Amino acid sequence: MTSPTPPQAPSPALGWLLAVPALFGTLISLVLPTVQTIWLSLQRGGVLRESTYVGFANYGKLLGDGEFWRAAWFTLSLVAMPLLVSVVVAPLLAVALDRAGTWPRRAGRIALSLAIVTFSPVGVAAAWMRGLAPDAPGLAGLAEGLRDPATAPGTLRLIVAAGTFGVVCALAVMAFLPALRAGSVPQGLSGGPGFSGGPGFSGAQGFSGASRGGVVPAMLVVGVLVAIATVAVGLQTFSFGLVLTRGGPERSTETLAGLEYDSAFRMAEFGPGASVATLTGVILGVLGIVATVVVAASRLSVTLTPRTVPEPGAAVPTSPAAHAGVPTAPAMGPIVPGAGPVMPGAAPAAGPAAGPVVAAGAGRGGGSVGMAAGIVALVVFLAVALVCAWPWIDGVLASPASEAGSLRSQVNTWVPAIGGAVVSVGVAYLAALGIGGLRPLGRGSEWLLLVFAPWLFVGTGPLGVANWQNMRNMGLIDSFLALFPPLLVSVPALLVLTLLCKGLAERTDKDFFGGVFLPSLPMAGILAGAVALVNAQDLLWPLLVAQKATLFTAPVAQLAQLSSFSAARPDVGAATPLLVVAVALIAVVAAQLLYLDRLAITTNGSRARTATA
Repeated sequence: MTSPTPPQAPSPALGWLLAVPALFGTLISLVLPTVQTIWLSLQRGGVLRESTYVGFANYGKLLGDGEFWRAAWFTLSLVAMPLLVSVVVAPLLAVALDRAGTWPRRAGRIALSLAIVTFSPVGVAAAWMRGLAPDAPGLAGLAEGLRDPATAPGTLRLIVAAGTFGVVCALAVMAFLPALRAGSVPQGLSGGPGFSGGPGFSGAQGFSGASRGGVVPAMLVVGVLVAIATVAVGLQTFSFGLVLTRGGPERSTETLAGLEYDSAFRMAEFGPGASVATLTGVILGVLGIVATVVVAASRLSVTLTPRTVPEPGAAVPTSPAAHAGVPTAPAMGPIVPGAGPVMPGAAPAAGPAAGPVVAAGAGRGGGSVGMAAGIVALVVFLAVALVCAWPWIDGVLASPASEAGSLRSQVNTWVPAIGGAVVSVGVAYLAALGIGGLRPLGRGSEWLLLVFAPWLFVGTGPLGVANWQNMRNMGLIDSFLALFPPLLVSVPALLVLTLLCKGLAERTDKDFFGGVFLPSLPMAGILAGAVALVNAQDLLWPLLVAQKATLFTAPVAQLAQLSSFSAARPDVGAATPLLVVAVALIAVVAAQLLYLDRLAITTNGSRARTATA
């Protein structure tokens, strides 16, 4: 029999070419603003007076009077409770849902999706602001403690912890669930004679990844990454502090982002503001490099599990190499989920004969006990999340219609948010296809991510001073175009998509288009939606570039409403209108059930060893 012609691998040069747009976008929107921020930090002056070079005087003053350290310590203290939720509560909930079986796990994914699409930092903070009224309802009355300098820091910590509990836990669970599938990836599907050059089903190894032993290293690596990401995002906290306390009373709740904003834009001193931004950026850069090194050193990859897995007694697929007459390892016996492969000559476990396949992920539960534990864990999470979110829910129900929720503010919010997401994720996706799919440096290609690593966790804040100055120099302040996010490449999306393309390339016998591009395309769309949600809820950038009320986004309009003495009560739901939430929820639930539930994260330690691995 004539062996089929294996698909030809595209040239590695194409991988370099696909990475060019991301490199260019990083240079324009990340590297140059970073250099500009450092240069501004060495000057004194700003908008109101001419800038003069002062060397490191700004840093000496900032670090010498303890202002920076006080803000840094308080900012880190805000991260403590969310960090505990992300690395303790979330993995426990993920394990419970994973062991509960298919439908409890999927029900959990749907419930967690609701926490993600309804989260609005300004909306949540505005809801807690209602607690300062004399007739403060229920839990929101806790906000009364924000009036006293002695109690304000602790009160704000509790409010941040309660307001972010649902979204932090949801996002962390979404990261841990694929890691729990590390042991169920059919490692034999690692290439075949396709473009990646990896082995096909390798006889006795076949589905040896079905053991649960690979879960531990994957969970540990994901836990480290989740912890680093939580700290990095927490260091850039801005909306809660600005809305609830504006750094007071008596600067007792000043955050790093608030200190930068006050120095650069309230006092119009770019030098001190850029100094805070630079120091914050250094910390974020170190965290980004550490996270990228962890990813590359652990050989982390993301892949899609098959839609179906064999039932007990089902015949095991043979490798394309076997069809081609290439000698392989001895044939493997029937597969029994949870029991590992049955070697030749061994008696197969009792079970039905070969029959139809079952859905991927089925049979991973721990029976009735595991299902009960998973349901109880989900109910407890929902109860706690409901209590923590009640001030926001009550605020939404009591919100009056206002200009903050008008069609104009929604257009200002969502058109730039979606446009910016499409560009930044699209550019990242091209680079991911090149670096992760085509592997221009072979097995070490993911180390190329170190080029982008310093900006992995950098948002609009640390580069805000430089980007605002650039917008002013181009005459774009107070224009609709200025509302578009200034970042041309999403580095977090680049990291995730690279790991996915890498995993797909290692486990496919198809060509590049069918084996990597098509399976990874839905993830690019999912990440574009996620980035759009983040862009839409951002307060800092539109606050900096739009002073006209006609250009206010929903979060900025909410802030303006809270600052107005004429507003009876804030429009808490302006940034999360029902139509947007409904559309986003439908899209997220579909993505969860049809795609995200099939993801598996593996590491070097969780991959089955083969003769060629």
